[in-house]
Amino acid sequence: MTDALRNARSDFPTDFLFGAATAAYQIEGSGFGGAGASHWDTFAATPGNVVGADDGAVACDHYNRWQEDLDLMQAAGFDAYRFSTSWSRVMPEGTGRPNAEGLDFYDRLVDGVLARGMTPFLTLYHWDLPSALAMNGGWTNRDIAGWFADYCAVVFDRIGDRVAATATINEPWCVAWLSHFIGAHAPGLRDIRAAAHAMHHVLLAHGTAMQALRASGAKDLGIVLNFETASPASDSSEDRAAAARADAIYNRWFIEAIAGQGYPAEALEGLGPHMPAGWQADMDTIATPLDWLGVNYYTRALYAADPTRPWPRYRTVDGPLPKTAMGWEIRPEGLREFLLRLAQGPARGLPIYVTENGMAGDDAVQDGAVHDPLRQGFIDSHLDAARAAIAEGVDLRGFFYWSLLDNYEWAFGYDKRFGLVHVDYATQARTPKASYHALAHALSR
Repeated sequence: MTDALRNARSDFPTDFLFGAATAAYQIEGSGFGGAGASHWDTFAATPGNVVGADDGAVACDHYNRWQEDLDLMQAAGFDAYRFSTSWSRVMPEGTGRPNAEGLDFYDRLVDGVLARGMTPFLTLYHWDLPSALAMNGGWTNRDIAGWFADYCAVVFDRIGDRVAATATINEPWCVAWLSHFIGAHAPGLRDIRAAAHAMHHVLLAHGTAMQALRASGAKDLGIVLNFETASPASDSSEDRAAAARADAIYNRWFIEAIAGQGYPAEALEGLGPHMPAGWQADMDTIATPLDWLGVNYYTRALYAADPTRPWPRYRTVDGPLPKTAMGWEIRPEGLREFLLRLAQGPARGLPIYVTENGMAGDDAVQDGAVHDPLRQGFIDSHLDAARAAIAEGVDLRGFFYWSLLDNYEWAFGYDKRFGLVHVDYATQARTPKASYHALAHALSR
């Protein structure tokens, strides 16, 4: 077991924020507090979608145990807590009358973060779309831009005076592509037209909400995008073109549109014929300026051309690097590469936060402890990458580990453990892992 990390707080700028991140549906328990049904509840209730047919009804019972969880963060020396509000909890039908019990919960939560000397970072959407809106087309329906802006206004009116920074949407690639083209997440569609509409509407919703929040006086608004290195499986021109298509869909589509650069041609080649009519008129709204950018980074993928498939005509190939329990390659240098690429390109001039970085491990409690040396090495190597990016001029302001707790890992159910803190789902007992203690030591002042 590694007793300490190489990196320490003193290796970073004095005002650099260290935090941990969670998401509402993954930890709160959707069966409490007057929350309405979300499309994750119904996706999980459909056979074959989720490992173990697990859902988020109880999850980590954070709705009732939030004080214990915030105490764990404070004890570790974290500066900031990145959390999300649940649209289904705040507005059970997606529109109309808010749920007072849900808003009261987030009111208490933000006050609890502040009372422990930490800074709240709010994410307004982390994938729990109310079922009532999903039945009306969800992200394939242009009206979602207005629905989302209204929801954001309700949340911000209640807690916006006390949060330091607000992200509209977490990982729009997952919201749109993973969920409407690949079909691995709710609503589980595999339809290129639905995907094209969702890829556009998720950005239109972001821009519409940004404008509405700005009009109400909100500051420090951003978005959280996920980036994954797209490498060619070989040096052939076909594989390099396949990787370029994957890069355009995954890494360029969202940030370039937000930066006012439009959608990449390599992605429009396939999505263009299926886009919503008149989408071009929305691009100014989508390009509403950000105050900061959140970067989520985990891994890379290798792409090989596959002419037997329809567009985008590629498949992923297993890579040679060490892997996490998710089967994801561990390649920390990719974080530095993306931070530089963004800071020197479409995010030039923007403060950046690493809003998620972490790994799933095969973690078990043994003699009252969880030994996870691979995770400690993972954290250290990615902090190395962050420091290297700062040294090369990136305006990186903070680093949030994913996740504070083992939790509901979407289509993987409770099978994958990303947490610094182990959760026994039968008893809800929390056991800080060795990585938690190593990070706490690194953050001590």
